Amino acid sequence: MEPRVTEPAPSLPRLLEVMARLRDPDTGCPWDIVQDFGTIAPFTVEEAYEVADAIRRGPEPAMLMDELGDLLLQVVYHSRMAEERGWFRFEDVAAAIAAKMIRRHPHVFGETQASDAAGLTEIWEAQKTKERAARAETGVLAGVATTLPGLTRAAKLTKRAARVGFDWPDADAVLDKLTEETAELRAELPAADPARLADEVGDLLFVLANLARKLELDPEACISQANTKFERRFNAIEDVLARQGRSPADASLEEMEAEWTAAKRRGL
Repeated sequence: MEPRVTEPAPSLPRLLEVMARLRDPDTGCPWDIVQDFGTIAPFTVEEAYEVADAIRRGPEPAMLMDELGDLLLQVVYHSRMAEERGWFRFEDVAAAIAAKMIRRHPHVFGETQASDAAGLTEIWEAQKTKERAARAETGVLAGVATTLPGLTRAAKLTKRAARVGFDWPDADAVLDKLTEETAELRAELPAADPARLADEVGDLLFVLANLARKLELDPEACISQANTKFERRFNAIEDVLARQGRSPADASLEEMEAEWTAAKRRGL
């Protein structure tokens, strides 16, 4: 049985029309008219993170729908600016990604067979390698975007290198490297040279990203979880102090650490 494909709703052409109106040089929005790819790019990244945050927060369909709409607007925005330059249209973007998905899934749309996730990954990566070659992107590390978050890019770079055998054998080996890098950072502390310290801290973060990779964890998800946990526990400290008519600025470090431990014991 063929899968059911939903026909494009009138809302999509309407969205394209709205963006065209916003960008109209004579009657559009003054803010939207002056934007370009560079000024919109940070919003695109931000909206992608907000989608991820909506998913992390739990099953709230209305919130997820809203954030996905904001992300879709970014694609429409970039596509409109490209159309104004005569490069391509939104329809071309949609057609290109559809063609790419067909190329990368020959086990669905072609004759190639794959029986498990490992086989599918091999097919996917082989097709991506062909596409990079067609774009004249050579080298094992070619095509890993420089604009990715640092921890994500570190994991992706070394995952690529691992495919040709350049990798730590296991997580224990990465932990040994972490100990080595920590010692190197400690050795730089007395001199306090900012450039050297930045270099050593960078090495430490790079190794931590790879520790997450070896443990099959997403390093960005790990740091996001840690940030959320810190925020939750610090908010608990503020709540306790507020009930006493005080703020963190009025409390000693020892008092705040005691409340932090209490929050941790409560499972926060």
